[in-house]
Amino acid sequence: MEIRTFAPPSERPVVLLKAVPLLKAKSEIVVVGAGAFGGWTALHLQLLGYRVTLIDAFGPGNSRSSSGDETRVIRSTYGSNETYFDLNRRAWQLWQNYEALWGVKLLHRTGVLWLCYQPEVPFIDATLPYMKKHGLSYEYISADEARYRYPQIFFDDLHHAVLDREAGYLMAREGCKAVVAAFIQAGGHYIQAQALPLPIKNGQLPGVVLSTGSIVQAQAYVWACGAWLGYLFPEILGNVITATRQEVYYFGMPEAHAAAWEALPVWIDWSRGEEFFYGIPGSGYRGFKVAYDKRGEIIHPTHMDRQPTASLVEQSRRFLAHRFPAMAHAPLVEARVCQYENSPDGNFILDCHPEANNCWFLGGGSGHGYKHGPALGEWAAQIITGAKPIETLFSLARITTA
Repeated sequence: MEIRTFAPPSERPVVLLKAVPLLKAKSEIVVVGAGAFGGWTALHLQLLGYRVTLIDAFGPGNSRSSSGDETRVIRSTYGSNETYFDLNRRAWQLWQNYEALWGVKLLHRTGVLWLCYQPEVPFIDATLPYMKKHGLSYEYISADEARYRYPQIFFDDLHHAVLDREAGYLMAREGCKAVVAAFIQAGGHYIQAQALPLPIKNGQLPGVVLSTGSIVQAQAYVWACGAWLGYLFPEILGNVITATRQEVYYFGMPEAHAAAWEALPVWIDWSRGEEFFYGIPGSGYRGFKVAYDKRGEIIHPTHMDRQPTASLVEQSRRFLAHRFPAMAHAPLVEARVCQYENSPDGNFILDCHPEANNCWFLGGGSGHGYKHGPALGEWAAQIITGAKPIETLFSLARITTA
């Protein structure tokens, strides 16, 4: 079973790329969506000297967004996909640089502990050449040694564990807010309003109309609105971006040992089938975060009711009782219902409208996009302004010609 969240296909199809016009210095650009992709892209464009307007209906880090939960994992492991490995390393550098610049703690280097059932895990082992290339390494830990190091975890049905030290978690919604604050401080213009595209005319998008009734015009437009992309551009992206319901739960830790539980690394229970769990013990003191990584039902991100599903809560409880026995009777203290915006192959989408080369789409986070935000935003800013060609791995043509 191919788990595209963790290892999207890395093949780069041969496609005919569209010519991208070079944007003149100080051109006006509108970015719609202040999440992980849109916020970082707007900031990088602004720092390049463009006049950028960032628009979001609900605000950065809002509860309806894909970036609105407390935390997100940042990991180095991407199987044999070197593109995402390299993107992750650049993102890791930028996360460190910007949190130091802003004086905000966003990156927590706890490590990621992979819990492995089999002697060999090709997905992890395939990343080894890239780790070595960057001077990094995994630590392979026997079940006996892991049992000693992490007494909270039940290891009897596991073969070994693998620790990725160059990994951990990010403060998600706080990160989105920090990026937009930096964008505004850099001179960018932020508007909270719903934005809709005007009809394409003469091969160009002429502007966006806001829920306030005003029209905003620019030389280029970037639609980085996650799960809403398929609804805003149904003819082009309706079958490309699929929004699915995803749930995460925060369980209360034992009060006498909460600090020890929070000090655990991020963990991923790499089970044999498609139903596997991962968790972020720290999560900003919200509780012991557990997530079930299986695609849920297709939803509308604006209208979806965000109450947790009782059967999934109980499924998570059963897993928790098995893998972390001391948490068997832990209370559910919080639950979050968000969404993935999935592309067909799990790769990101960064391409322009087939009928308007001043209209860009940036999305398809597919459950693994947040960590890459700074690097993808930097890359997107260079492509959108014409400094770099469109990346074929992220192009719409890879889907339409598949």
